[in-house]
Amino acid sequence: MAQSPSPPDSSAGADDLIIMGRVAAPYAVRGWVKVQPFTEYLDSLLDYPVWHLARRGQWQAKSWLDAKVHGQTLLVQLEGVDDRDAAAALTGSEIAVRRSELPPADEGEYYWDDLIGLEVVNPAGEKLGKIRGLLETGAHDVMQVTGDDRERLIPFTEPIVLEVDVARGLVVVDWEPDY
Repeated sequence: MAQSPSPPDSSAGADDLIIMGRVAAPYAVRGWVKVQPFTEYLDSLLDYPVWHLARRGQWQAKSWLDAKVHGQTLLVQLEGVDDRDAAAALTGSEIAVRRSELPPADEGEYYWDDLIGLEVVNPAGEKLGKIRGLLETGAHDVMQVTGDDRERLIPFTEPIVLEVDVARGLVVVDWEPDY
């Protein structure tokens, strides 16, 4: 998950916004946009009535007025976006919601954003690097771990992941440096 650009006002710090999707393209002529959600379920983004859209580092709060699932995307009508030109101007905008609005993660589950930057070590204490990102592969999620010597792709699944301690900034994995 990408890091959020800094919002313009001090009331919404970058740490409080979590990117949950992006505006992919305009849709039709009445100001609707096609949205690519980064959520597990396509319609989960609709649980949040106010979205924060960023284009070129400038954040703007917008409510969505109407929406529907369309294939692997959402079709959304946003407040104040009334024609195709206004919708086209939003293409590429990141969509974020406030972290405080997210439900707490279940036991043993983590928001990807909370894992990025954590140190990855094996049980012997050998440092493998830091989590740069995560990939959804279908079978299981994969951590992109960048170390001093190279990038590693390590499955985020049992029995490989032995411990996740977000508070300590640490993930322990059953993985050797030469894998």
